[in-house]
Amino acid sequence: MEHLVQHAVTTIHERYGEALSLDDLARTAMVSKYHFLRQFTRVTGVTPGRFLNAVRLQEAKRLLRTTPLTVADIAVRVGYSSAGSFTRRFTEAVALSPTGYRALSRTPRTPRTAVPAPAGGTARPARCGAVGGVLHPGDGAGPPVCVGAFAGPLVQGAPVCLADAGRSGRFHLPRVPEGTWYLHALAHPAVRARGRDTATLLATAGPLEVRGGAAHRVDLTLCAPDWTRPPVLSALADPGPHPLAA
Repeated sequence: MEHLVQHAVTTIHERYGEALSLDDLARTAMVSKYHFLRQFTRVTGVTPGRFLNAVRLQEAKRLLRTTPLTVADIAVRVGYSSAGSFTRRFTEAVALSPTGYRALSRTPRTPRTAVPAPAGGTARPARCGAVGGVLHPGDGAGPPVCVGAFAGPLVQGAPVCLADAGRSGRFHLPRVPEGTWYLHALAHPAVRARGRDTATLLATAGPLEVRGGAAHRVDLTLCAPDWTRPPVLSALADPGPHPLAA
């Protein structure tokens, strides 16, 4: 069944601008839509709809960085019938509006030296736990590396807590709010291909149940995501300055 899911993922990458439905994707896999939905979610960790949305927004990020197209034109190109719906989805997933992301992408790229502040303003939760460990860089990773606690298994939106691992590979998140979180580490290859996007290196652990006063140790190893992983959408995945910098 995995090869049928891979075929569906290829279809999503090739036809993201079309009005693809669950029925359409199940038809490409030649199975019932209910069986397809179960198997796709088992293999990729997300529903076909969420995978499709991630691919659309990743292409929108590329168009915002590299073309002068308007936000409305980009929304249509990546399969949205409403610019308002596109802007809302983009802002939730990237942690920046489309226009804000375009402006950020035109800021001169400089190494990030500040650790981003936790999302959600200055208020501190009453009870927090701590998460720390060692990040193993894998092949080709170059600093800086950031490690954050996110709400879900996809690297989308803003983290509730973030730290730099840097060259040492050690990271410490001292004030992670109580709750269930996924730990995501992000890095970029030390050498990037000129004029092309290069896949973010990624490590993920979770779900982690964080309770007040408790400490977790998690060791992570970075690697390039395979075809089963939806694109990384958070603005933290892009090199250079980002909206959460302290």
